[in-house]
Amino acid sequence: MHVRMLSGGLAAACLVSLSLTGGQAAAAAPQTAAAPLAPRVLTYDAGGSAEFKSAVDRGAAIWNESVDAVELRPAAAGQRANIRVLADNGWPRALPTTLGNGTVYMGRQAVDQGYNTVRISAHELGHILGLPDRKPGPCSSLMSGSSAGTACTNPYPNAAEKAAVEGNFGDVRVGRAPAARAEVIVD
Repeated sequence: MHVRMLSGGLAAACLVSLSLTGGQAAAAAPQTAAAPLAPRVLTYDAGGSAEFKSAVDRGAAIWNESVDAVELRPAAAGQRANIRVLADNGWPRALPTTLGNGTVYMGRQAVDQGYNTVRISAHELGHILGLPDRKPGPCSSLMSGSSAGTACTNPYPNAAEKAAVEGNFGDVRVGRAPAARAEVIVD
């Protein structure tokens, strides 16, 4: 996982506000690299994903390796998860409720047709992270989904997809609310 850094201006702003409130302020050496911004942690429950659990875990790990602003973690026992992942016999799909929340269905129909399970997982998690389908599209685009064909096994987001997720969750980390989403995305 990559780590983002705040600028030294935050430390200066804290010192100024402390001195304005009557507190004692001490001069500090300027920092070139301040404390990193923590990623927004989203939990997922893959308990209902049956034979796809390892693919779901790998898809989450790929996003964790690819972006800084959000981190996907398995939910602890009894913890309410942001993302539920279920297996069914239909086509894979995501039902986002709000940014970072929703349900992913790992559909056996696509797997039976030869589509890669890790790519499916990463793609559907991409919808929960706010990305739309980009069809038709090349294999290099994770969000091209099934339009890239069964020979495509690339589970990694491209630079534009990574940047979009960083933008979606970067606003959340600095206190700006993202727009709500409620749609069914069937791939």
